[in-house]
Amino acid sequence: MKALVLNQETYSLSVKDVDLPLLSPTQVRIKIKAASINHHELWTLQEKNLKSNSDIILGSDGSGVIEKVGSSVKNLKTGDEVVINPSINWGADNKVHGQNYEILGFPSQGTFAEYICIDHTYVGLKPGHLSFEESAALPLAGLTGYRALFSRGQFESNNKVLITGIGGGVALFALKFAVASGADVYITSGDATKISKAIHLGAKGGVIYRDKNWSSELREMAGGFDVIVDGAAGRDFARLTELANPGGRIALFGRTAGQITDLNPKTIFWKQLSIHGTTMGNKDEFESMLKLVTTEKIKPVIDSVYPAKDINLAFKKMESADQFGKIIMNMKQF
Repeated sequence: MKALVLNQETYSLSVKDVDLPLLSPTQVRIKIKAASINHHELWTLQEKNLKSNSDIILGSDGSGVIEKVGSSVKNLKTGDEVVINPSINWGADNKVHGQNYEILGFPSQGTFAEYICIDHTYVGLKPGHLSFEESAALPLAGLTGYRALFSRGQFESNNKVLITGIGGGVALFALKFAVASGADVYITSGDATKISKAIHLGAKGGVIYRDKNWSSELREMAGGFDVIVDGAAGRDFARLTELANPGGRIALFGRTAGQITDLNPKTIFWKQLSIHGTTMGNKDEFESMLKLVTTEKIKPVIDSVYPAKDINLAFKKMESADQFGKIIMNMKQF
């Protein structure tokens, strides 16, 4: 089969013929129709610290059609249209992943290939209202956004929500999930056009975080927030604690702006704030996320679709932070 294999010297991806993965009794073999890219893989390419004696096939997100099922698999069949859960070996405690946890793509073979064999417990039926491209956008970003908003952010129906850095996949899913749940949602972005697009998707308003007084503008616009979903961290994280209502929850899932500095402990303890780190999610959350998407007919925001052979161009676009929504790879076009 063809796969996009990591060159461990240049840290770019190139098309290569590799062996078809072997199927175990508990696995299904999926013909990948579409995959999407994430900062999770981009950081791997940038940090250049991934090494293996065998081919490394990255990719956490994917959707496709089951081509073959293992002898022990009873809940899935050949021809099923499916989406892959990339949250592997979460463990017994739903509150936190265990020591053997991994995100699909390394050391397990990822989705940047024509086929993948994966245990049936990490496979869900594709929501019927979504295309393969839309379904491929769901797994990592949708799961992360769902857990950040509902499990870690402890969202309730009357809560006011702030989502920072709108335009990325997780932030947009958190927006869509919160709007579908009846929340008043506000956003930040570095680009006025992205704010306009987010308002079209249901946000009540937003501010440009590059402006010096962005937090004051947001306070005047919306007041305080019960739930804040942030993927940036950085020096402006302290302003989020100031914008949080008493008893507010901040769910932090990323680090695109770097280290957190200048936090005022008094703000945190006097307002009884909860700051929750969050990464991916467990199996129950993945299934609940798919149910919400299906019930509310939620559609992911797609920025662009690239043929598989142009994956390095796709990552360059992600690195530029120009995208609004998920960047999808058509895995039928090697």
